[in-house]
Formats: sequence, C-alpha cells, structure tokens
Amino acid sequence: MSTAAYTFARRTRLVKRAHPILFCSSSYICWFPDCGKGLNQEWNMARMVNENGCGQELQSTEPNGPGRGTARWGPQHAGALELANLYSPGKRCQEWISVVLCFSLMAFNFCHLLVNFHLGHMWYILLGIVAGILTADFASGLVHWGADTWGSVELPIFGKAFIRPFREHHIDPTAITRHDFIETNGDNCMLTLIPLAHMSFNFLTLSPAEHYHNYPWHCYVMALAIFVTLTNQIHKWSHTYFGLPGWVVFLQNCHIILPRKHHRIHHVSPHETYFCITTGWLNYPLEKLGFWSKLEDLIQSVTGEKPRSDDLKWAHKTK
Repeated sequence: MSTAAYTFARRTRLVKRAHPILFCSSSYICWFPDCGKGLNQEWNMARMVNENGCGQELQSTEPNGPGRGTARWGPQHAGALELANLYSPGKRCQEWISVVLCFSLMAFNFCHLLVNFHLGHMWYILLGIVAGILTADFASGLVHWGADTWGSVELPIFGKAFIRPFREHHIDPTAITRHDFIETNGDNCMLTLIPLAHMSFNFLTLSPAEHYHNYPWHCYVMALAIFVTLTNQIHKWSHTYFGLPGWVVFLQNCHIILPRKHHRIHHVSPHETYFCITTGWLNYPLEKLGFWSKLEDLIQSVTGEKPRSDDLKWAHKTK
C-alpha cells in the first residue's frame, strides 16, 4: 500500500468520525468522492446476474474507492480469479465434516434443552440468549477485522484456508452469493464444535440438579453457537438482492439479523469499519468508541505493520 493511499485512508477515517452524517445518510448513500458508485456497484452487479443468469461471468471497470487504480472489480478481477482457484478439495472435505458434526451436535443439544426446560430461571434464560447473540456479533467483528486487516494469503495452511475468502470477498463481494451452503458455512461450523461438544458431554454426565443450575448458561452457549454458525449465511443474505425469502427480508428490516444497507457501509474502500456481520448491533457503538482504529494504531505502533496492506495488494492485481 502506497504512502499516499494510506494517508488518504487515514484522513477518510477522521472525516467519517467527525462528520458521520456527511459520510453516510439514513439511507446509507455515501457523499464522499467516488464512494457512492462503490456502494451501488454491487447492487448493479447482482441485478445483472439476476437478469443474465448466474453462469455468466461479469466484470466492472470502475474502481471501488481510493487506492484501487484501474483494476477490475468483480468475478473477472485477476486477484478474484486467482483466489477462487485456491479453493481446494481438502478444504471442501473439512467444511463437509464441520457442517455434519456441528448440526448433529446442535440437534442433540437442542433436544436436551427442550427436555430439561423449566420456567424457574426465565429472565436469566432470556438474558443468556441476548448475551449469546451479542457475543456472536462481537466475535464476528473481531474475526472479520483480524482477517481483513492483518495476515496474508501466503501464510502456511491458515492463509489459503481462512484468509483467502476475506481477500476474495473485497474484490468480488457477490462471490459469496454463488457459494453453496457447505462453502458458506463450513468454517463457522468448525468454530462451534468444541463448545457444542462440551455441552453434549455435560448433558450426558451431569445430574438433574446441575442441569437446573446450569440451564441459563447452556442457553447462552446455544444462542452463541447458533448465531456464530449462521453468521456467514446471514452475511451472504446481506449481499443477496434478489430472491430472498420473505422471512429473511423481514428479519433484516427489523435489524434482527444484518441488514443489506447497513452492511454496505463496510464495503466502502478501504473497508475499515462496521466489521460485525451477525446482527450488526455493535457496529455503531464500536465505531463511536473508535475501537477498531485504536486497536490498529496499537498493533501498528508495536509491529510496524500497516493495516490492510495485503488486502490492497490483491485489489491491485492485474494478472
């Protein structure tokens, strides 16, 4: 990332903090130079895919914000093509195993929660569920921020398996809408396996009195596991502009899950804000606190690494 581009990105951040209304209106239309087009490009591409068929490859010749130069944006972008080709059979196998184990454990635990349900701790149960959703939203932001901002696709094992999808997503945001259920949700299912397995073990070994005492905690873990598991599916829906089920649109409009317009804010280059992608509830307070930028400044002061340098490198690829 060039010094000029990095300086521009930092100034953009300061303007956004000082003038949030100027930057983004209630309808999420950006007034910052060149960013309005960037917000609408994805919608236009989705419309073209819907009209021409998902099998037809599309491309955009417009830059997606500062620092993008003349690199193409979309499925035909050189970086997007290279990143998509790094998806391997071994990765596919890991995702299948994760999905099968995750949903098996989830069904087992849900049945035991129903069997052991009681009204004795109703308010604690509700509190546990809300806390689980909030934790999932923050966790999605932390993972999203970390993978977007730091690391490289060239890292052994971890890079191609877990950082690659984040790099591809910024160059070709609609790629996620062409992924099937397994590719979309496999990694998130893997993250929940240990807490779900531990809960299953507790249901098999604890006494009825211990179940009663731990029930609110189990509700918290279950809500956390469900929303972590569904985070990428919710994220996929936030990029899907046609053909969504009515109940999904209803949940988005009520901001129970991540709304489409809300998530557009993150996709203004250089992708430095609104990282929480489960419900998005925590995005505004974290942005007001300057949480992510302060964390980036701290890491940069210690390591000397510039945020999102690898992300910009892939965006600039031309061959």
